[in-house]
This record gives sequence, C-alpha cells and structure tokens, in this order.
Amino acid sequence: MELVVGRVAKSHGIKGEVVVEVRTDDPDERFAPGSVLHGRARRDDSTTDYTVEAAREHSGRLLLRLKGIDDRSTADAMRGTLFVVDTADLPPSDDPDEFYDHELEGMTVQFAPDHQSAGTVIGTVSEVLHSAAGELLSITPADENVGRELLVPFVSAIVVSVSRETRTVEIDPPEGLLDGE
Repeated sequence: MELVVGRVAKSHGIKGEVVVEVRTDDPDERFAPGSVLHGRARRDDSTTDYTVEAAREHSGRLLLRLKGIDDRSTADAMRGTLFVVDTADLPPSDDPDEFYDHELEGMTVQFAPDHQSAGTVIGTVSEVLHSAAGELLSITPADENVGRELLVPFVSAIVVSVSRETRTVEIDPPEGLLDGE
C-alpha cells in the first residue's frame, strides 16, 4: 500500500523549483537533501524517482529543487505529482499513541465502554483528514440510511482507545457530535 507524503502544487521561479504540499509529519527527514522521492504523475500508475538537491521554506511553503528538474516548464509538468512511500518500508512506531493514517483507515469505530451505547458500532474509518485545527477521522456510518460522512476530532478527550490488534477505535463523543447538530 502506498502512502502520500506530498503533492506538487506548482512550479516556483524559473530554475525548476516546485512547491510541495506536505502530507507527512516528518518533512525534515522525508524531504532532506539527498533523499529519494517516488513520484506518481497524475493519471499514471508508474512511479519516477527524484533525488532532492535542496529544500527550503518560503512564505510558509516547502520548495524543493530536484535533480534533473532544471527549468520552469519541466517543473510545471510536475504539477499534481504525488510523492509516495510504500507502507511496508515504514518503521513501526515506538509510541503506542501514534498511528500512521493507513493503520487507522478501515478500523471499526464503536462507542467506548463508559458510553450509554457501549460497544455499538458507529462505522468504519474511511480516511484521516489533516486540517489546521488538527486531525479528523472521516467515518463511513454503519447505518446505510445515514448516508453521510461523520467527522470526529482525533483527540484523546473523544478517542478513548485505538487497538491495532482488534482493529477498533473506541470513542466517547460529546452529545450532538454524531447527530450533525
């Protein structure tokens, strides 16, 4: 399985730099000079390897200079390219309270033991969304009649436990959170 760690938003300047939307919590390591990025162009199943020559922050954005990308038109052609890593190559987390997005996706979400509906299945984590306010679990409801996405903040006050072994997330949401009120 592949995990997206960045996306080329656009070119920058005339010397081939690209603006990257960062989708990893360790950009200093992932985009360090000398590291190799696996890029998947839009509508393409194959990947191309790019070596980072330089990385810098400019106006709150990450700018990369990649080996072989030396002019604006070549950089423009990279727009939309996704930088991916194979999840099998990722080291396991030493912290039991840290999770990769792909580990959470597909987990069953249910009410925590202390909740009045303890053990009732709410749905399945379909995606982890990263927003300025923090991470959100996008949950596809188990009740097919609901027909909408449920968003739950991934914070310890609501997410009581996550079990890799049983592939479950237990939550104790405040009243109204799941009702869309």
